[in-house]
Amino acid sequence: MNESFDWDSLTFSLTPTETMYITETEGDEPWMPGRLQPYGNVSLSPAAGVLNYGQGLFEGMKAFRTSKGRVVFFRPEENARRMQRGADRLKMPPVPESVFVDAVEQVVAANINWVPPSGKGAMYVRPLLMGSGPILGVAPAPSYTFLIYVTPVGPYFKGGVNAIDLLISERHHRAAPGGSGGVKAIGNYAPGMKPSKEAKADGLC
Repeated sequence: MNESFDWDSLTFSLTPTETMYITETEGDEPWMPGRLQPYGNVSLSPAAGVLNYGQGLFEGMKAFRTSKGRVVFFRPEENARRMQRGADRLKMPPVPESVFVDAVEQVVAANINWVPPSGKGAMYVRPLLMGSGPILGVAPAPSYTFLIYVTPVGPYFKGGVNAIDLLISERHHRAAPGGSGGVKAIGNYAPGMKPSKEAKADGLC
């Protein structure tokens, strides 16, 4: 455990750790186990499918340190299956559950010193699946990248969960029948930022 880190200062924000996991595949080739490498920027073509057409998914889960010092997860296989459903919807090769879960375990183990003490937070695990190969026309990318990075986090809602006010907007829609609202597609989240900011600016929530 990182003894010099101020665990009490943790918020739900990015604290870069040392190591991430990455693997790639092309076309219909099967996913193979990937590699651990130092956390850092990734290289993408300006024509990458994820940048031009939003062919990307993400997941989010947590690893916790118990009072006895063990590090545990909550059903990572369910995150793997949800990403598989999303991959099918966005026409990407699904990452096998075994590869997904093994990758999660590897990257958490490699950053074990960043798992907060029991009761001080959790390690947030962020898997990403994206069309990383270049493509000009609207079509599935020729190659794909699956990566995972981790960060220690405090509670999403500082001070605990309290009742909140909600504003129902009839001018903005995040999802529609038949669309991609049912999967964790990267493009599903940015459209909610404008109405959220407007509501907060008006003091409505």
